[in-house]
Amino acid sequence: METRRRSVVKAIVWNVMGLATMTLVGLIATGSAAVGGALALVNTAIGLTLYIVYERIWAGVSWGRNG
Repeated sequence: METRRRSVVKAIVWNVMGLATMTLVGLIATGSAAVGGALALVNTAIGLTLYIVYERIWAGVSWGRNG
């Protein structure tokens, strides 16, 4: 089983990559770095929270594991 700390670190790294991507997409879509960045921050906060919950649920599921 995965530790909570590992789940959180994985989620943070994943969301930093997503933040950068969403900032760029927001900038391209709106033409504004401020609006694009704000959209990216909101998306990252929601995504981080949901990803941590998702990972913790799957950490408790034994289906598909070997050993």
